[in-house]
Amino acid sequence: MSRPTVPALLSALADVDDRGVFAVDADPVSFVSWRNHIRRGAELAAALRRRLDPSRPPHIGVLLGNTPFFGTVLVAAALSGIVPVGLNPTRRGAALHRDIEHADCQLVLVDRCAPPDGAGVVPVLDVESPEFADELAASSGAGAEFPRADPDDLFMLIFTSGTSGDPKAVRCTHEKVAFPGQMLAQRFGLGPADTCYLSMPLFHSTAIMAGWAPAVAAGASIALRRRFSASQFIPDIRRVGATYANYVGKPLSYILATPPRPDDADNPLRVAYGNEGSPQDLDRFARRFGVQVVDGFGSSEGGVAIARTPETPEGALGPLVGGVRIVDVDTGAECPPGVVGELVNVDGPGQFRGYYRDPEAEAERMRGGIYHSGDLAYRDEAGFAYFAGRLGDWMRVDGENLGTAPIERILLRFPGITEAAVYPIPDPAVGDQVMAALVPAPGIRFDPDRFTEFLSAQPDLGPKQWPAFVRVSATLPRTETFKVIKRTLSAEGTDCADPVYPITRSHV
Repeated sequence: MSRPTVPALLSALADVDDRGVFAVDADPVSFVSWRNHIRRGAELAAALRRRLDPSRPPHIGVLLGNTPFFGTVLVAAALSGIVPVGLNPTRRGAALHRDIEHADCQLVLVDRCAPPDGAGVVPVLDVESPEFADELAASSGAGAEFPRADPDDLFMLIFTSGTSGDPKAVRCTHEKVAFPGQMLAQRFGLGPADTCYLSMPLFHSTAIMAGWAPAVAAGASIALRRRFSASQFIPDIRRVGATYANYVGKPLSYILATPPRPDDADNPLRVAYGNEGSPQDLDRFARRFGVQVVDGFGSSEGGVAIARTPETPEGALGPLVGGVRIVDVDTGAECPPGVVGELVNVDGPGQFRGYYRDPEAEAERMRGGIYHSGDLAYRDEAGFAYFAGRLGDWMRVDGENLGTAPIERILLRFPGITEAAVYPIPDPAVGDQVMAALVPAPGIRFDPDRFTEFLSAQPDLGPKQWPAFVRVSATLPRTETFKVIKRTLSAEGTDCADPVYPITRSHV
């Protein structure tokens, strides 16, 4: 079987008029056929090529919302070899400028979703301006030619979330994008009759590889919302007849928090696929909206992937297959059941194709010829893996290494709590103390005494896992892809604007 590329997938859509790309938040909903969408991609490629210095990498920064124009940029990249660089609009000032320079962007495309300080260090093109419209008009009639790209050619640069430090630019090759598109389209039976709903940010890997690419591979239509909206999710699904949607992190929780309606299950959505959904939300979402929810596990790098099976226990990621193992962080020995270690791929890099201009981080990721995910997990006797947090979340409490995710799962059992984040703060003596930030449901008042009684009744909460302090917040700091920024919480510690309660085990 030949290795897929993005131009090869798009070429099948060049003459399609009855399917295409919707903008669901346009008034009225807009639609462009695949034929015209690809034609616009060819015109954009010609316009951008005129601006690029051929002696430099053809990298274009993208600070756009989820719009048909973002899709046009992806088509232009497939047709021309231009490399889009997904830029995070929540980054500001020097941090954003660092990403632009690190990725060797020659210019940056922006729209109304761009941060107010813009790109700053390279030319900026406002794609919604009349001037840019005139520039595109000069390329009217440019023909779409589908090159025979090498599967290992660079298609896009996507930055990691940067929850524990500066984001790294992940090299996304044609195969790295096209292969999961084909795989997911086949797995979920997607075809020309389907419409794939994308409200996760297209600068991130989940939307590209689990949203855009499956739609292209299936020959389906795409429905785009500029920014995710919990209240508009189901109305959008109905508006365009969407049958597939992807998510990452908390969106299912936010949708479930909207007021229930008796007709919630009366919608065309068939599959919701994503990762990092809260275990208790997966079943609730499936039952309320009559949808198959499939939660996988992976990262932008792609070196480790775990998929749930029908036999997967509640709360587990799925079975460990292939070369995926859980190993001791210090010794590299495989961990026995119940012991937290790092998820690795002993067979090699998987879909990891390296970082752009970061050889040290790349070497660290692949030290010893083994892909190191930086994610913590443990397995049960049957070989099912359970997420235990990030390696950066690792806490050293009274001489014992602890992961944060198992504690978070326990804290979420407390009635009235919608979100929980566990993180280390310095212990006055040595090592770390456990601190937790909790978000109560609207109208719920946090009772520290009742919370302490709850903790004492949890048989799977070890004495060293008890939070020393609890911070009660209305919201948690998050990235644009809904991941909690724990380094912010750790840095603030108990010196924060929210109420903080000391929690002791004296009541036990």
